[in-house]
Amino acid sequence: MYTQGLDQKQKTDKSAAESEEQLVHFQARVDAEEKIEAKDWMPAAYRQTLVRQISQHAHSEIVGMLPEGNWITRAPTLRRKAILMAKVQDEAGHGLYLYSSAETLGVSRDEMVDQLLTGRAKYSSIFNYPTLSWADIGMIGWLVDGAAIMNQIPLCRCSYGPYARAMVRICKEESFHQRQGFDILVSLSKGSDAQRRMSQASLERWWWPALMMFGPGDADSKHSAQSMAWKIKRFSNDELRQKFVDVTVPQAEHLGLKIPDPDLRWNEETGHYDFGEIDWEEFYQVLKGNGPCNRERLGARRKAHADGAWVREAARAYAAKAKDRQAAA
Repeated sequence: MYTQGLDQKQKTDKSAAESEEQLVHFQARVDAEEKIEAKDWMPAAYRQTLVRQISQHAHSEIVGMLPEGNWITRAPTLRRKAILMAKVQDEAGHGLYLYSSAETLGVSRDEMVDQLLTGRAKYSSIFNYPTLSWADIGMIGWLVDGAAIMNQIPLCRCSYGPYARAMVRICKEESFHQRQGFDILVSLSKGSDAQRRMSQASLERWWWPALMMFGPGDADSKHSAQSMAWKIKRFSNDELRQKFVDVTVPQAEHLGLKIPDPDLRWNEETGHYDFGEIDWEEFYQVLKGNGPCNRERLGARRKAHADGAWVREAARAYAAKAKDRQAAA
C-alpha cells in the first residue's frame, strides 16, 4: 500500500562516498535487528527509500480523509456521525506522525506537501475511488483499513526506529477503524434486502482495488527485495495479499456477501485461497492520475492548502513576535 510509488524510477543521492566497510557494517546492524536512528549513518539509497515510503504513507492518510469525510454530514445516526468524525480525525493525526517521522531523515514538511500538491508524490491508489453509498464507508473500514493493517503491523518492526515507533500507535487506531467498518456491514447484513444489495454492490466496487493496495506482483516489484533486505518491509507484496485474502473471505461469508471473483476457491493442497488475476492496467492507470477521483482528490487538497494560507502566515507572525520578545527580555 505504501510502496506503490517505489517501483517507479528512483533518483538516489550518492554525493557522500559510501565505503564497502560502511555498507557491510550497516547491513550487519540491520541483520542483528538493531534499530537505525536518525543520527546514525545510513546508505543514501536506504534514506531515499524511507523518505519516499513514509511520505507516501503520510500523503495516503491525509488524502484518505476525503472519501470518508464526504459522508460525515450524511451518516445515518448521530452515533455513526460521531464515530466517523473521530476516525477521520485519527487519519489526520496519522499523517502528522508520519510527516514528523519523515522529517527525521532530513526532508522538510513543506517539501513533502509541495510534492503531493504538484503531483510529484504518490499516495495509495485506493483513495482515487468514490464513496457512492453508506455501505462504502463500511467497506473502507473493513477492506481498506484491513489491508492497511496487514501492511502496517510488520512496519512496527521496521529497521528505521522513528517509523517503527510511529506505527505502534497507528496500528492500534487502525484496528478500531477496521472494527468500525465491519460493524457497519454487520448492521446492514441484518437490515432490509435493499441494504444487503447495497453492501454487495459496494463489495463488487472495492474488492479488486483493495487487492491492488499491496502493490504489483513480486515479479514486477523491482525494489521489494532490497526493502526486505534492509528490513523496511518484512513480507513481499504477494505474501501480504495472500494473507489478506485468506483472512477476508471467511469474514465475507459471515456477512452473507459474495466475493466478486469466479476463480476464488479454497486450495486444500496449499492451505490458501486461489483467486483470479488482478487488472493491473487499471492499477497503473490510477497511479498515472487517470482514476475516477484523482483530479478531485488533488483539487480538494490544493484548495485546503490555499484556504489555510492565512493560518500559516498568522502562526509564523506569532512565532516571530514571540522570538523578538524573548530576545528583548
